[in-house]
Amino acid sequence: MAEYLRWGVLGAANFARTQMAPAIHAARGGVLAALATSDPAKAAGFTAFAPELRVHDSYDALLADPQIDAVYIPLPNTMHVEWTRRAVEAGKHVLCEKPIAMTASEIDELIALRDGSGKLVAEAWMIAHHPQFAKARELLQEDALGKLVRVDSTHSFYNADPGNIRNQAAAGGGALPDVGIYAFGSVRLITGQDPQQILAAHLDWEGGVDTAAHVMARFPDFLYTGRVSTRAAPWQEILLHGERGVMRLSVPFNVNVFGPATLELFGPGLETRTWRWPGDNHYVLQVEAFNAAALGQADFPLPLEFCRGTQAFIDQIYAAAQKG
Repeated sequence: MAEYLRWGVLGAANFARTQMAPAIHAARGGVLAALATSDPAKAAGFTAFAPELRVHDSYDALLADPQIDAVYIPLPNTMHVEWTRRAVEAGKHVLCEKPIAMTASEIDELIALRDGSGKLVAEAWMIAHHPQFAKARELLQEDALGKLVRVDSTHSFYNADPGNIRNQAAAGGGALPDVGIYAFGSVRLITGQDPQQILAAHLDWEGGVDTAAHVMARFPDFLYTGRVSTRAAPWQEILLHGERGVMRLSVPFNVNVFGPATLELFGPGLETRTWRWPGDNHYVLQVEAFNAAALGQADFPLPLEFCRGTQAFIDQIYAAAQKG
């Protein structure tokens, strides 16, 4: 069995250059070996920190490279399913940027593809690998808050540039495809519960893409409210409110960019407790988890079945908002 994975990156996206390719390069259990781009200028941004990187001039050429075991896909949202399928058919493991598909039914296809091929296929949702979420789950399981009453989550930033891919309908842009997985998936990740009913959903639209979503939903044990926006000042937060205490994650999503990862536990009669993780890079942790799973050393902690549940939640939000 191989001792490490040889990675290729399918496309020279800015996010791949600044975050994921360096994470692949730094992670234990793998090596950044190849990049697919037809633009030498874009390749230079990658070879600056990985000088031995092989550069292929097309995606197909990289997938045909027998010295690549796994690919990371940072392509536009509407291309994720197609190129995940093509990569698996080429015999590669796949870590695809979120959302891995635009609908839950498309993820069913990818689950079948994963099971039939024996390859690891995963969605790149880095927050699931950050220790603050493991700590939040642990505190809930220890009944640190008492009976959970409500959960609230928010993720927003301002980007009205029509040239940006997040504002282009043809590329699968919109607030829900871009950051809905954070605000709405994180509540599932922490609590282990799925929504029973969407009580209210309102979407703002501009240029054919949703720019904001405001949601209220009933979960088995609590009431949930959440919002995402690409037309508001940057903010992010998760708040879990129990009968005895409150838990707050102040930087749940863009760790070390929006601020340091911090979890607070407080309430009447409770000693205020704070946990911080200044040195943890969730992108590197994600790649290391993928490497270990693809090499048969551990199970991957974020299976596609979980990702399907979050996408189903988002699908339900779209449907509820359309019904008014």
